[in-house]
Amino acid sequence: MPAAYPSLTRVLAEALVDVLWFIEGCEDEQMDPDDAVKVLESVAHVVSKLSREQQDEFLDLLGIMAAEEADPSRRAFLEEFPDGLGVIEDAV
Repeated sequence: MPAAYPSLTRVLAEALVDVLWFIEGCEDEQMDPDDAVKVLESVAHVVSKLSREQQDEFLDLLGIMAAEEADPSRRAFLEEFPDGLGVIEDAV
């Protein structure tokens, strides 16, 4: 039986995006806004600690995921994701 994902990196990136997509879409009654910000800042911190090579791999993977995404709003989320995490400004 072939694997559903080509790599562990891909499956983890998909899972991370799914969680953050959910948090981004939560209403205040579903999740405390302060808690949501803490989660997003925590993820941004972890991503900022990746090596330049790992960040580049992550950016490439997000680009592939965005290109494959059929839902326009989720595609926009994926395209804005690196900038929202500060990965783009770190790359300069």
